[in-house]
Amino acid sequence: MHEPAGARAPSDLDDLVGADLTARVTVDEHGTVTGWNAGAERLLGHPAGEIVGRPAAGLLAEPPRGRDLPPFPRLRRWHGTVALRHRDGRTLTAKVLAHHRTRENGRREWFCVSAPPDRPSPPERHDDPFVSWSFTQSPCCATALYDTRLRLRRANRAMERAVALTEDDMLGLRVGEIVDDPAGRRAEESMARVLRTGEVEVDEDFLTAAGETRVGAWSLLMSPLRDAGGVVQGVCLTAHDMTEQHWARRRLQLIAEAGRRIGTTLDVMRTAQELADVIVPELADFASVDLLTAVDDPPDTSRRGPPPGPLELLRAAHQSVTPGVPEAVTALGSLDRFSEGSAPVETLRSGHATVYEMTHPAITALVAHDPVRAARVREFGIHSVMTVPLTARGTTLGVAVLARHRHPEIFQQDDVVLAEELAARAAVCMDNARRYTHERDRSVTLQRSLLPQRLPEQAAVEVATRYLPAGAHTGVGGDWFDVIPLSGARVALVVGDVVGHGIHASATMGRLRTAVRTLADIDLAPDELLTHLDDLVSRLSTERDGGRTRERHPECGGEVGATCLYAVYDPISRRCSLARAGHPPPVVVAPGGAAERVDLPPGPPLGVGGLPFEAAEIDLPEGSLLALYTDGLITPGGRSRAGDGEADVSRLSGLLTGPEPTLDALCDRILTDLLPPRPPDDVALLVARTRALDASQVATWQVPSTPSAVAQARKDALARLDAWGLEDAAFVTELVVSELVTNAIRHARPPVQLRLIHLTHEDSLICEVSDGDSTAPHLRRARTFDEGGRGLLLVAQLTRRWGTRQSSHGKTIWAEQPLDV
Repeated sequence: MHEPAGARAPSDLDDLVGADLTARVTVDEHGTVTGWNAGAERLLGHPAGEIVGRPAAGLLAEPPRGRDLPPFPRLRRWHGTVALRHRDGRTLTAKVLAHHRTRENGRREWFCVSAPPDRPSPPERHDDPFVSWSFTQSPCCATALYDTRLRLRRANRAMERAVALTEDDMLGLRVGEIVDDPAGRRAEESMARVLRTGEVEVDEDFLTAAGETRVGAWSLLMSPLRDAGGVVQGVCLTAHDMTEQHWARRRLQLIAEAGRRIGTTLDVMRTAQELADVIVPELADFASVDLLTAVDDPPDTSRRGPPPGPLELLRAAHQSVTPGVPEAVTALGSLDRFSEGSAPVETLRSGHATVYEMTHPAITALVAHDPVRAARVREFGIHSVMTVPLTARGTTLGVAVLARHRHPEIFQQDDVVLAEELAARAAVCMDNARRYTHERDRSVTLQRSLLPQRLPEQAAVEVATRYLPAGAHTGVGGDWFDVIPLSGARVALVVGDVVGHGIHASATMGRLRTAVRTLADIDLAPDELLTHLDDLVSRLSTERDGGRTRERHPECGGEVGATCLYAVYDPISRRCSLARAGHPPPVVVAPGGAAERVDLPPGPPLGVGGLPFEAAEIDLPEGSLLALYTDGLITPGGRSRAGDGEADVSRLSGLLTGPEPTLDALCDRILTDLLPPRPPDDVALLVARTRALDASQVATWQVPSTPSAVAQARKDALARLDAWGLEDAAFVTELVVSELVTNAIRHARPPVQLRLIHLTHEDSLICEVSDGDSTAPHLRRARTFDEGGRGLLLVAQLTRRWGTRQSSHGKTIWAEQPLDV
């Protein structure tokens, strides 16, 4: 054949089979001859130079009549007998087999072959009739016999059915000429090896048989045919149709792959996209997943199916064999309205998968009032659609729509079964994700409601906080933080973490936070506060109604465990007292200095019981940074980038020394740099910049333990108020100083000290009286003729708040009054 430019060079296989024995001609879609080999020249006498580029119709002995021509553009193959005109003018009758194929450049052409006139005839059939019958009528395998030039000599009926050609149509042709497919070329190469080696070849090939639209799988066995002397005289090719087994394996593989790829996250939209990704291209050329907008309702909703009337569906996912998914008419995350009677609505109503051809009323109803969707159907040539409901645990979640346009075969029943299996798996995963999301939202809502909604105003520190719930399957945990104003302008900073996740962890966190606030209100030292908190956690672990609560509610777990870091900072002394219970130590940055972890005694986690806690004190100059955090920020279990806790602490230290304009910006930078987008554990972060009270804001006097010292204490206090310009507060301050100093002198032991603190940040005044007695005063109702008992009641009525705190040397009674009234 006259080979076009770029054709391959002759191979050993072509030499073996005698490629030019067959007349081979190619004709383009316009009927022009584009290829002509030596076999064609030998058949009709025309050299290639005379024929290539001329109309093929000129080779016919009689011009064809239009009405007699078959619909060539729609055919995949044609065969028959054709009357041809030889170059010398005589008429020849030849059997022609023509394949309609697409070249690498996308152009369509006809590849025509004709066996040589002296083609080999079937061998003499002198064998036993039973042997002949068994060959021709064998129902098990398609069998064909080829000679040493790999030209067909015999074919049984199964082979004739497989290729839709008779034995007479195939006589003298090669496998690659009978089957115009790369599989034919591979089979010929295997048969050539059989001739050379005399050994059996086994292969598996995939091709679309004549009259079929689905690719078939064939198991090929090529064995040598030997004469009595053992010389190879040909090849026996047997082909076993494994299509059903192949597609069954493919379906099982797709189901197994779906099990790995669908439901990798507890996210409804992501699961829907995973379903679409599995469907395309294995099962459909385009797939969309649309969910009922009510899918976000609580899982225990009483509605089991879609509401009556037209439906609005949310486009959760789509995928296509065409880049950019141009078939889609609805954007991801958008709502689309479907009328009653349309295919998606009918499927949601019936709860069964349905296959539609484009003339079905459910499809025409879908596109009738949607010109964009109708245009997409015409543009891509969509020929069949399948709609599959997404149902799990009796609740309908949505519908998957599958369409084919590149795949030539309409959806079959096997496709329906496979699609239903995939949809059922995805629906269960989506329902799990929906239930998880609902539960997690409740947990997050509960946890956020238990965290501080706004930080209290106080003069000791500037604070910024962040709470980031876990993004992994573990759910919401029990991390918390708190900022608690204390007496004497001090402040308590707290960060804690309850072991476990879910609503129970959040509820336990709320109880512990309340307990910390209660214990902080009585001004316990950090180590003492953690000791009381440890007792509480131990009681929580054993108060399960003798185990009955755990039996009824397994999610409540058994033992309660938690960690906590408690720090108290005094802006007057600029000292900070800290203690921790199994919690990561804080990081501190002095002004202009390097960041370093505070060397704190570790302390056991809360709930262990019986082990002591130790506090440590550090100096914090004004402007120091103190970072408290939970282990989700720095431990390997809380990260996916570095996975090294020490390395993460070093990175945190570097970030704390960086130039950030505000503490809020610093917190954001820390979370962005240290955490993945979806951290596997909750994270709580508290960053505080210390302030200090100027000496001019604090006045202190030592008071002698004599009744006459009360008057002098009042005079000193009033003089200080005049210096501060707080004359309006003189009346209340004089009364408070008189009452507290008198009680200290009368009922307690020396030394007695009076201190006034002017908090300009909060516009308030604190009066403190300290003594050497640890007995705390209390309010009591004085009777009519009692001489005492009314002083503390007056103090409580005239001030914003008052209280007492213990120290290693006695106690301090304090009262705070506002200055803005």
